[in-house]
Amino acid sequence: MKILETQRLRLRTITPDDAAFYYQLVNDPSWIEHIGDKGIRSVEGARIAIIDGPCAMQQRHGHSLYVMERKSDGQALGLCGLIKRDSLPDVDIGYAIRPAYFGQGYTYEAASAVVAYARDVLGMKRLMGITNPNNMVSINLLAKLGLTFIEHKPLPPDNRPTNIYRLALS
Repeated sequence: MKILETQRLRLRTITPDDAAFYYQLVNDPSWIEHIGDKGIRSVEGARIAIIDGPCAMQQRHGHSLYVMERKSDGQALGLCGLIKRDSLPDVDIGYAIRPAYFGQGYTYEAASAVVAYARDVLGMKRLMGITNPNNMVSINLLAKLGLTFIEHKPLPPDNRPTNIYRLALS
């Protein structure tokens, strides 16, 4: 299901049919370094993770991570969306893009649209962001989106050190 469009991108709900794409994304070394190892070792494992993760979150909360597709050719570039974590008081914006598309402005384009969607369509009052303290690209993106650093602390499930950010939307 299409959620929103930008000039170059379409953001849509992820489905079990995206398992091969998801498997490649979550096993990319940059994902593992900055987000963590999800332990997904097969396309079938990715399919199950999609059903239990983003699909279930979409049904429960009305939002989740969305596939970022380039409108010109339908290529899946990465993920961007809204995540409700038990460890945070508010929904956070999440994103990841395949290395082949780094530095082309796609993540900022998608994330800006997701922030507006959270505010204007879903009526959220605040949005959070989290990142690995060593991920300067993500830190800079959160700042460009207007999020402000709040604190640094370990977050479940793996208790990795994490920078936590917040943005008032109203």
